[in-house]
Amino acid sequence: MVLGFDMANVLSVTDVGSDSEFTLRSEEVFEEALRWMPGGVSSPVRAFRAVGGAPFFVKKARGARLVTVEGRELIDYVCGWGPHILGHADARIVSVVQKAAEGGLSFGVNQPGEVELARRIVKALRCVEKVRFCNSGTEAVATAIRLVRGATGRDVIVKFAGCYHGHVDALLVSGGSGQLTLGRPDSAGVPGQVAVLTRVLPFNDMQALRGLFAEIGGEIAGVIVEPVPANAGLYLPQAGFLESLKELCLRHGALLIFDEVMTGFRLARGGASEIFGVQPDIFVLGKVIGGGLPVGAVCGSARLMDLLAPDGPVYHAGTLAGNPMVTAAGVAQLDALEQEEAWGRLALAGSALAEGLRAAARAAGVQVQVQQVGSMLCVYFTANPVRNLSDAMLCDTEMFARFFHGMLKRGIYIPPSQFESWFMTLAHGEEEVEETIKASREVFCSL
Repeated sequence: MVLGFDMANVLSVTDVGSDSEFTLRSEEVFEEALRWMPGGVSSPVRAFRAVGGAPFFVKKARGARLVTVEGRELIDYVCGWGPHILGHADARIVSVVQKAAEGGLSFGVNQPGEVELARRIVKALRCVEKVRFCNSGTEAVATAIRLVRGATGRDVIVKFAGCYHGHVDALLVSGGSGQLTLGRPDSAGVPGQVAVLTRVLPFNDMQALRGLFAEIGGEIAGVIVEPVPANAGLYLPQAGFLESLKELCLRHGALLIFDEVMTGFRLARGGASEIFGVQPDIFVLGKVIGGGLPVGAVCGSARLMDLLAPDGPVYHAGTLAGNPMVTAAGVAQLDALEQEEAWGRLALAGSALAEGLRAAARAAGVQVQVQQVGSMLCVYFTANPVRNLSDAMLCDTEMFARFFHGMLKRGIYIPPSQFESWFMTLAHGEEEVEETIKASREVFCSL
């Protein structure tokens, strides 16, 4: 007995769809979690505070489906928040991770897998010549911020309201994701002296963008942006916005960072940068390059990347960076994506689901905006277009909460917040899409 209940019940594994009986209930696990973990969770959005009710606990996942500790099967549209492009527990990734683990979990010294994964990333991203691995998207962002400040000798960083870049002190200002879920745009514990060096603009507002550069362009070290913001729901850059951003950075000597933790290798081989035809100075990538295992990367030109230690004065280090399990999984996933011509298939699946959801809402007389690009989408409960955080914040979050629980009751797990993107995988086939659309018809009618 551990933590007051039999952990053997948690750790035993059965096949997806099994009729085996489970003795644990999510409510029991959550009650125990509340005793030992802040909010009973390891990440805020998992607490279901935005939608109400108690969260469930997962025993196993495979393909497009989760299995809860009660043995209930759910079609999953969170998918590890994006990195499981092949689906959960894909056999190719599991196999290489097992083999890598047999050789050692982490060495703390160099190993060939990190060189191969870096080579694959450089081949895929047009303006990239070198890659530095770290352990998460947050760490990659922190390193990128330090790098642009070191390269320019300037201090000011520009970000956009609703774009979430991990829990980096300098960027926990008008962030998205869990910050919006908690209803707090800022975090306690971030010194004012740090936050004052971050300027926040509305996404898609070219007038505000040009105005800030006209005012302090010579002080700006870099601009960081999600080219497709996916942490306040999902909205797309309007025509000319990313192009203007790149042009202003060039003119004023600032560096442009694309945070493609969500979109890199998911929307296209070259990420959102390839889709919109704008090349940043630095890419930030995350768990998607590790097949879902913890990893991050900063990617850019040799001129910039060589400013990192040991060759340059900008310090970064990490004991687990480039570890063998992560790099093996990353190479295996990139191989599979290439072999399966994944991006066209993912885009077709995303379009089919988005159109089905729109049709279901129209038939029920419910006003929504279903916004989609590739295998990412979001259902906003509003009659008006959503172009930035201000538009997103006007959506009916109570209606979304009812929609969430209605879908969950019917076996469909979508993100437990209006302000998160849905993700699809290659494992989401016609059956999963049809089940989801059918469930949405029933839920929209109930609303």
